[in-house]
Amino acid sequence: MALLVLFSTFSFTVEKHFCGEFLVAISYFGNADDCVAEVEDGSCDAPQVVKKKKCCKDEIQQIEGQDILKNDVEKFDLEKQHFLVAFVASYYNLFNDLEGEKVPHKYYNPPKLTKDIQLLHEVFII
Repeated sequence: MALLVLFSTFSFTVEKHFCGEFLVAISYFGNADDCVAEVEDGSCDAPQVVKKKKCCKDEIQQIEGQDILKNDVEKFDLEKQHFLVAFVASYYNLFNDLEGEKVPHKYYNPPKLTKDIQLLHEVFII
């Protein structure tokens, strides 16, 4: 859910520099480099050529993210709060280990019998 919110509010700019019909530079985070260093003198970026015909151009594509997030905290009434607390508590208790529980009679040794009590009282289970 956090990634969905992050990518829906994320905006960025793509800047492209063309010399003629050829893509020379592309930039996602800064300005695209001009093609002055790569092309010879008297080419597209020379000042006399730029004045006569504009064959170099920059394209800027800006992808806007969402600025306003919907906030429904006002609709979170008391019943929903009770349900959320009960749900979280029951979900948390599902994954608790049972190792911590103590069995009180685990090490209890019963008394030793010297006589058979059922025969003395003549009580038999049928």
